[in-house]
Amino acid sequence: MKKLVASILPLAVAAILGTAAFAQEATHGEGAAPAEHEEGATPHYPLKHPREQDWSFAGPFGHYDKGQLQRGLKVYTEVCSACHSMSLVPFRMLGELGYSEAQVKAFAANYDVQDGPDSAGEMFTRKAIPSDYFPSPYANDQAAAAANNGAAPPDFSLIAKARGITRGFPQFVFDIFTQYQEGGPDYIYSLLTGYEEPPAGFQVPEGAHYNPYFNAAAAFAMPKPLADDQVTYDDGTPQTVDQYSKDVSAFLMWAAEPHLEERKSTGFMVIVFLLIFSGLIFLTKRSVYANKEH
Repeated sequence: MKKLVASILPLAVAAILGTAAFAQEATHGEGAAPAEHEEGATPHYPLKHPREQDWSFAGPFGHYDKGQLQRGLKVYTEVCSACHSMSLVPFRMLGELGYSEAQVKAFAANYDVQDGPDSAGEMFTRKAIPSDYFPSPYANDQAAAAANNGAAPPDFSLIAKARGITRGFPQFVFDIFTQYQEGGPDYIYSLLTGYEEPPAGFQVPEGAHYNPYFNAAAAFAMPKPLADDQVTYDDGTPQTVDQYSKDVSAFLMWAAEPHLEERKSTGFMVIVFLLIFSGLIFLTKRSVYANKEH
């Protein structure tokens, strides 16, 4: 039996690895054609899988790059905030990005928020303070939908955790060991940089834009939001669509999970504790039962 298992195990491992390689080639291969181009095939979205990026916050010891987060905030403020809110993120949290209290107050004061009622029972508008949250550019969801062809732009507070493409077998098995948790930022980056001309014969609906990385269709209403040199960086970082997309994706990941570094640090300490505790239990067992007859 042992010889049979020993002979079958290498074949099973090879089969699994071969399946993984085939799946990755089919998903990521540059020559792979989108599913909807195959005659009679049912499209499976997204047509192209998000491209994995090298994020500073990836892995068990990952951490946020504050310079990148500050640039991402700039991109969000100057571009994305025209349509998307971050209603769960207070201005005071920007202090974690390296800004001083005075800078946070000055940044918040750029926004107007509704408050009240006052002593007369009326609502009023005032300048935002650090305890306020990023406001929506629209008065309500109905106004947002009316301004965007009937679809209200999603809130960006948790979008980096809420968006992400499911990676099927066997890829998800490898993700367990590599601790891959960057599906949201990878998706956002790929979407922002994925606008392209539709393939021959593909009809893009009026008012829509072709993007094979969109997770619900081959085209959607949002036009390409970024262009080279659109946002000015003060630190000399290249002002390209690729860099803007990486920076704002990282910023949105921070907005969705600002305590990621603390979580990973705590998790590492817990693992170390469990290893030491397991070792002590093993040594205790050996000490107690070493002279016992079995």
